[in-house]
Formats: sequence, C-alpha cells, structure tokens
Amino acid sequence: MSSSATVRTARRRTLRIAAAALVAAAGLTLTACSGSDAAAKSAGHTSSAAAKSAASGRSGTQSSDGKQSPVAEIGTKSVAEGEQSGGAQSVRARTGSPVRTQTLVDGSTAKVYDLGSQRYRAEIVSDGSVVATMETTGQDADAGLDANGMYVVLTMGGEVHSWMGGEHQGPGTFQLAGGWKAKVTKVGELRYRAQIIGFEGVAATLETKGHDVGVDANGVYIVLSAGGVISAHK
Repeated sequence: MSSSATVRTARRRTLRIAAAALVAAAGLTLTACSGSDAAAKSAGHTSSAAAKSAASGRSGTQSSDGKQSPVAEIGTKSVAEGEQSGGAQSVRARTGSPVRTQTLVDGSTAKVYDLGSQRYRAEIVSDGSVVATMETTGQDADAGLDANGMYVVLTMGGEVHSWMGGEHQGPGTFQLAGGWKAKVTKVGELRYRAQIIGFEGVAATLETKGHDVGVDANGVYIVLSAGGVISAHK
C-alpha cells in the first residue's frame, strides 16, 4: 500500500472515532436533560398537590390520580353515627330496664318502666311470662286491671297497688273503702260507668271502653272492670 493510501485510511478512522465520540456525548447530554426535566416535573406536581392539599385542609386525602379521597367524609360520618347510636342507646337504657320491680299480692311480679311525661308501663309477669300489661296515658289518668280477682292500680307516679276481694258487680250503688260510694251504670257492650261519690258529690268518673280502668282517689285505689265489677282498697 502506498503512503498516500495509508494516510487516507488513518484520517477516515480518526473521523469515525470523533463522530462516535460526538454521538455519545450528545446522548449523555440528552439523558441528563431528560432526567432533569422529569425531576422538575415531578417536583412541580408534588408542590402542586401539596399546595392543593394545604388549601383544602385535608392533607393526605389527595390520591395520585388527582381525585379527592372520601376518607375524611367517612370518618366524619362515622363519628356522627356513633353519637346518634350513643343517644339511641341512652334512650333505650332509660326505657329498656324497669325502674321498679314489685311483688304483687298473688305472687306475680310487676315490672314498672318509665316512659316519660308521667307515663308508666307495668308488665305483670307470672312464671316467667308477661300475662298482662298496664300503661298510664299521662293525661291525668291512672290505670287499672282486674286480673282474675286480683285488682291492680298503676298510678301516674309509677306506683303499683294490688289487692284481692271487696268487689261488687254493677249496675248498682255500692259503698267503697275510705268512705267513697260508687254508682255503677251500664252504658253499652263491655262499657260501664262509675261515678265516685264523696261527701261533696261526684269526685271522679270512671268509664270502661272495652278495657279495665282504675284511679287513685286520695289514697284509695279503685278498679272498674270491663265486665262492670268494681273494687276498692285503702
């Protein structure tokens, strides 16, 4: 090979090496720029997300797709439901347990529940079963019951009184305990009316409307049954 050919070959090799070096350098520069841009974009996104989170006051609730997470709402709702549940449980606690348990004259038990506003309910329990229920209306009215010859009065104050005997079958006029007199008349099917008469005339009137009724007449307890039987006890 001649010396001129050798020189040309060497120059071509030198040019190829220089070109390769330039390409490599350009690639490194592009990679560095790309990484820098990505980092800048990531930092910008993070700063934006943090700013939005701080502005909304719900740090940590922003998801990666930019949608608001419902965690805050669920948490708030759970607290509210817990408070409501606690309130409901408090009401049930006041009305679900008897405020008084009392043994009646025939050996059965009266469980008295406070319903509020001068309203009480008494469950008559015998051999573990509720055999009768009484409830005051809260409208200046006691409740009465003729339980197969045992008479029970539940007052507006939640007191229970029971006795046996002293009954009279209406219609008629009868002398009662405590100096009271009762004038019993029939006014319809299973409907009787009793005028409770004292020294100053009629002090109270009881009327059945398909169920027994009772009254606390100044410490004298009176029951008028739906069948017209009246009894009193002091």
